[in-house]
Amino acid sequence: MWRRRAGALLRVWGFWPPGVPGRRPLSCDPASQAGGNSPLCWNCGSPGGPGRENGFFCPQCRALQAPDPTRDYFSLMDCNCSFRVDTVKLQHRYQQLQRLVHPDFFSQRSQTEKDFSEKHSTLVNDAYKTLLAPLSRGLYLLKLRGIEIPERTDYEMDRQFLMEIMEINEKLAEAESEAAMKEIESIVRAKQKELTDNVSSAFEQDDFEEAKEILTKMRYFSNIEEKIKLKKIPL
Repeated sequence: MWRRRAGALLRVWGFWPPGVPGRRPLSCDPASQAGGNSPLCWNCGSPGGPGRENGFFCPQCRALQAPDPTRDYFSLMDCNCSFRVDTVKLQHRYQQLQRLVHPDFFSQRSQTEKDFSEKHSTLVNDAYKTLLAPLSRGLYLLKLRGIEIPERTDYEMDRQFLMEIMEINEKLAEAESEAAMKEIESIVRAKQKELTDNVSSAFEQDDFEEAKEILTKMRYFSNIEEKIKLKKIPL
């Protein structure tokens, strides 16, 4: 019964087009676009492992396959490789995939499939959280292009920006009233909105150095947001 249910879900969502090869999803990673021999199913030995289209399941025996290590988050979540992401579509895709690979649906399956479902579910969770937030999405886009931002980058930031961050942190440390907290939150929210718009433009122009600088600033404001949340928690 489970196999019939999984097969129906896969056909509805386009993972197993009956008799017709599916279109290859968009991917930021050229390696995941490359051809080559498809991995063999661990259960029945037929071609159609993780390297084949959306190959979550073997097309012959319907056994759950191992996650594709070359697949990027954008391809997994059926998103264009872009900073602009349709978050409603992203959430819908997340829910679809979790209904497909969540460990709860594999309690009566083999231990191999149980292990694979855990890995798939974790991967889907990580992909969803990464692409949902503008900061982590931007950092991931840079990472796909071999660009990473060190944790401490004070020496690369202009003095005026660092002074602005220091002033906001000082105001936060001194804030005692709800009104003062809301004022700081409003300032930080407006700054993050401005920076998000700017980094989106930078990615559209393939200006990755500019995107790197803006994302570094966003990370500073993200740290302040975390401090605000902590300060709101009653001791």
